[in-house]
Amino acid sequence: MKGFAFERQKPLPVEYKGIKLDCSYRMDIVVENKVVVELKCVDKITPVHKAQLLTYLRLSKIKVGLIINFYTEILKNGIKRLVL
Repeated sequence: MKGFAFERQKPLPVEYKGIKLDCSYRMDIVVENKVVVELKCVDKITPVHKAQLLTYLRLSKIKVGLIINFYTEILKNGIKRLVL
């Protein structure tokens, strides 16, 4: 059985008016070029975390993203799904 193709710490280049900018954006995990997974270990998922993932989704043109927060008693309570 084959697993899913994924990339860790995938760089996300930004281009503005034809100029490539080195903003050092790195997506934690990209699965099959269809899902961006952002890993966190924080008390609470804040709007800043959601904005970060939305930025990655828009720039990468990927439609689905997950924020997984490991700082919870029950892991399923730490998963947030965002879709463009």
